[in-house]
Amino acid sequence: MKRTPPTPLSVWRTLNLDDFLLGVPHYPEHVDESYWARDAERMAAAGFNVVRMGEFAWHIFEPREGVFDFSLFDRAIDVLAAEGIRTIFCTPTATPPRWLTAAYPEVLRVDENGRVADHGSRQHADTNSPVYRMHSRRITEALANHYRDNPHVIGWQTDNELNTTVSTSYSEATAGAFRRYLQNRYETIAALNFAWGGHFWATAYDHFDQITLPRDSNPGFPSPGHIQDYHRFLAEATAAFQHDQVEILRRVNPDWFVFHNLGRLDDIDFRGQFGQDLDFLGFDIYPMLYDEMRRSGGHPATQALHLDLCRAYGGNFIVPEQASGFGSQPGFSTMTPEPGEMRRMALSSVARGADGLLFFRWRPAHFGAEIYWMGIIDHDDAPRRRYREAAEFAADIAKIKTELLGTTVRMDVAIAGADFDNQEAYKTYPIGMPSPVEDAMLLHRYCYSNGIACGFIHPEDDLSRIKLLYVPHWVMWKPEWDKKVEAFVRDGGTLVVGAMTGTRDENNHIPIVQAPGPGLSRLCGVRVEEFGRVAEPGADGLFALSPASFGLHRPADQLPASSAKRRYRFTLGNQEHEAAHLYELLEVDADVEVLGRWSNRFASGRAAITSRKVGDGNAVYVGTYLTDSLTQGLADQLFASAGIEPLISNLPADVEVAMREGEDLWLLFVLNTGANTIEVPSIPTGIDMLTGKAVAGGLLLGPHGCAVIRC
Repeated sequence: MKRTPPTPLSVWRTLNLDDFLLGVPHYPEHVDESYWARDAERMAAAGFNVVRMGEFAWHIFEPREGVFDFSLFDRAIDVLAAEGIRTIFCTPTATPPRWLTAAYPEVLRVDENGRVADHGSRQHADTNSPVYRMHSRRITEALANHYRDNPHVIGWQTDNELNTTVSTSYSEATAGAFRRYLQNRYETIAALNFAWGGHFWATAYDHFDQITLPRDSNPGFPSPGHIQDYHRFLAEATAAFQHDQVEILRRVNPDWFVFHNLGRLDDIDFRGQFGQDLDFLGFDIYPMLYDEMRRSGGHPATQALHLDLCRAYGGNFIVPEQASGFGSQPGFSTMTPEPGEMRRMALSSVARGADGLLFFRWRPAHFGAEIYWMGIIDHDDAPRRRYREAAEFAADIAKIKTELLGTTVRMDVAIAGADFDNQEAYKTYPIGMPSPVEDAMLLHRYCYSNGIACGFIHPEDDLSRIKLLYVPHWVMWKPEWDKKVEAFVRDGGTLVVGAMTGTRDENNHIPIVQAPGPGLSRLCGVRVEEFGRVAEPGADGLFALSPASFGLHRPADQLPASSAKRRYRFTLGNQEHEAAHLYELLEVDADVEVLGRWSNRFASGRAAITSRKVGDGNAVYVGTYLTDSLTQGLADQLFASAGIEPLISNLPADVEVAMREGEDLWLLFVLNTGANTIEVPSIPTGIDMLTGKAVAGGLLLGPHGCAVIRC
């Protein structure tokens, strides 16, 4: 495995490895050693080349403080290496040993209510604790030095799913670190008071030592600036905790690659030091778990959304944990993939940017909090259909990896994403609106269903490779993005700006100038004169909080009609649409074309959606939030003139398409996400690399069937 230095973070970045990482997370400590050789033989027979191990084994590496024992894993690595299986090792800092938390109880997290975490589960240690950071560096140093010359250890994962169980802490160590962060950021208490609006509700501080961690409803709402800075601090602290480990690993062996596996995406700024420290990012993919939690159009569409969101942070990635079967912890369980679906979900990950994939897990645990989380091998040590599908996927990768590696995922429609400040700014003061991702989901789902190449991109990335950029209500629009976005439009791109964009500055203050701010107002030719809430389509009430929060003790559907039904409509083209969430009244410049007008109530006749010709492109402003109807209307108005076409026309339901592109190379992934045989028309001429057969015109895919067509 050859590693080259990573290039700067970008959605267009490819992996800096020369092979596709394919295998499983493996826990040799969970089974008798007599199983190990057979495990390694079956992994090799399946076509795997790597395992990941060690993330929860600190208590084995260091059974007593300062006493190290790596022998169990030394033997396991040797057994795997004999079959050609290489090892990715993990720093074990998600689960410190019991002796550590007993001897140093100050390392334990404290929750918002002041409860100190018990030892157990995971992430119970506070990564802001200087004592815990010292011990984390110590175990990382010991592991790195022990394996520095082991040729079978090829790379490292830092920790495990940082901030997934919990990202916040309210310990004294965290409070002290937060105050130091603020003093470095603002230097003077006067600057902090200005940023946090200290003259509001007499919240000003006399000195930094008075500052507390923000708590919900204690008794009222904290300043949005206070909350934003707390989460900025948590992200910086998480990056610093990881940096300790990365620094050690890089120093000990510069040839190792280093990555992290993300579960939830809380309080991590991937575009900051956290992502810059790593060779690439890893994202754990559990499509049916997302479906259970989000219920956003079924797990295939939700998996595609999650993958496209993640790719925006740093380009192509690996999947250190890909669902293989039924998943469960005591508080939840997922549906079970049908025959063929595990392979299809894995190829969906590859289609959207994965250049490495490990199925979770090799074998299920017989004890602990995941006894029903199935693996490739069953509890009785038998390889059945999941093993066969994993081997089939490995055969797929063997056929395509030579041409796959070095390609990027095509995007014609791009949604602004991957910006930590905007993600957090929304949370500090949502005013009942959907989040940027919730709004963007409607456009993404439309493109997914219609076979249009769509993804997410940061405004700092190269925009020349996309055709349309949608900004989903980013309240913090930074002036440094104006020049690049204007150049994108002048060169023929279509920009679509959502309502409420540019309504706050970096302190969460409302600017004196009208939204969407100087740069976007000039580009789009509009200024927002007024905004207000509207009832959602099909909803009866306006309240973001419960009626009782306002002293109203009746259900929303029993409130007076004047409060319950304030619907606003607008026209776009020849169709009338019902507005969702919010209306804006726009002042428009003389050279602006009005595409849509409000059609009822006091706003009737005022501009709702506008377009301004700039160079060879168009800057569009939408003075409301997306609905399915509006998304379709905007596509009808804008896509054809922007040169946006489906990858496959007349795409049948339950078929997913995505394209990876290289120099003079196009790989079209066509995936049946359903349980019925489907005929897919309008397939471009090419070779299905999975079967070796020529394809032109139509393609027949069986249940969960897959094709990768070299065009």
